[in-house]
Amino acid sequence: MTRVCLDSNVLVAAFAARGLCADLLRQVLTDFDLVLPQVVLEEVRRILSEKLKVSPEATAAFESVVERCEILPKTSLPSPVEVTDPDDERVLADAVAGGAEVLVTGDNDLLSVAAASPIPILSPRAFITVARGGP
Repeated sequence: MTRVCLDSNVLVAAFAARGLCADLLRQVLTDFDLVLPQVVLEEVRRILSEKLKVSPEATAAFESVVERCEILPKTSLPSPVEVTDPDDERVLADAVAGGAEVLVTGDNDLLSVAAASPIPILSPRAFITVARGGP
């Protein structure tokens, strides 16, 4: 099965509101292997609890997803592509080192380097279109 890495902005959107990212997460959990870099896991936990103050039910739902996926450790390898934001560079480096086959993000810094990346970097809408058999 294809190993899909979701960036923190996709996961936060999936748990903070209904919509495209929530649908995408459901499809990834059903049809793909979800892999999450440790840095993404830490950031999502922090945002959900400290910034968004989501309900205990939403927090439990996120932790349930975490139990079903592989957590990718922080790597000492550099990012294969230079990205403006060092945090985004770390996400890409960890995803590539951890064997992710695609990175899904809404982050423009990462999307802007997609052509140079060794793995596809897709927006949520582009990924869900491809995953559903679109062009």
